Amino acid sequence: MTDHHLHHPSSDENTPSVIVDTDCTVTEAMNVVSVAHLPKPTVASTKVAQKSFWESPKAWGTSVILLVVILVAIFVPVFGPDSTAINPDLPLVPPLPFNPEHWFGTDDLGRDLLTRIAFGARISLLIGFATAAVSVVIGTIYGVIAAMSGGRLDNLMMRFIDILYALPALMIVILVSVFLGRGTLSLVLVLSLFSWPDTARIIRSQVLSLQKEEFIEAFQSIAGNRIRLIWRHFIPNLTNLIVLTATITVPRAILTESTLSFIGLGIEPPLSSWGSLAGEGWQMVRIAPHTLILPALFIVVTMVALNLLGDALQDFYQPRKS
Repeated sequence: MTDHHLHHPSSDENTPSVIVDTDCTVTEAMNVVSVAHLPKPTVASTKVAQKSFWESPKAWGTSVILLVVILVAIFVPVFGPDSTAINPDLPLVPPLPFNPEHWFGTDDLGRDLLTRIAFGARISLLIGFATAAVSVVIGTIYGVIAAMSGGRLDNLMMRFIDILYALPALMIVILVSVFLGRGTLSLVLVLSLFSWPDTARIIRSQVLSLQKEEFIEAFQSIAGNRIRLIWRHFIPNLTNLIVLTATITVPRAILTESTLSFIGLGIEPPLSSWGSLAGEGWQMVRIAPHTLILPALFIVVTMVALNLLGDALQDFYQPRKS
């Protein structure tokens, strides 16, 4: 028996022709056609994309700053002075060049401030990245389900988000602190509670837009599995948006945690974060301004670096037209 083939010629010699056996199913034919017309990334194009991102001053500059902050958080507590060692003979020592043994000076109990700031960086960065991770996971799942459900369920899920927006944030923080304590876990839970709705709204809007695309309609017309649709088409097209959303959530979470710790509703001693260190320094700002300025400086530099990195990623994913 002679095989019959369907040949689609193309005027563009770079576009592959499609040869489909007429005995195959509709689904198999659609898969062959879709694969044949997918643009195949080359090594050269990938290198050009990577080069264009790292050539941006915002990209490599902010990456270096964040890398320095992370290295400080990792290695200073290991090789630096003990942050819990109290030295009554050296209270409120100013930073370099007044005391070469304590580069950032000491606090009111004579503890090394650089080591305490490094430990605070661990807590603040952990809370920021953990909050972003939880918010992205919950928000993405919630937004995709709402968009794909449509109708009453979609409307009900959006009204639930409106209720979360109406909750008094400070009251929720106090209640969680009472029941779970003022620790890292409770702060991540509270910050995630007020962060994931934003992610859900953004993801839902993007999925609704994607559902109008021709390749999604074609997939749905051949009764494609929804789980496969999500993993094969939605998630890859949402990756850029998820990364951008995470870069916004991390600095917001760090700043919120710092504010709560500054007013005494965040991290509880003996743990310390940048916010709690700034709160302690505020009480001694007149006699030892470095105890407030240095933790606050780390907060500001990290916030600016994360926001500029998010801006660089947005330029990379969605280039602005000149």
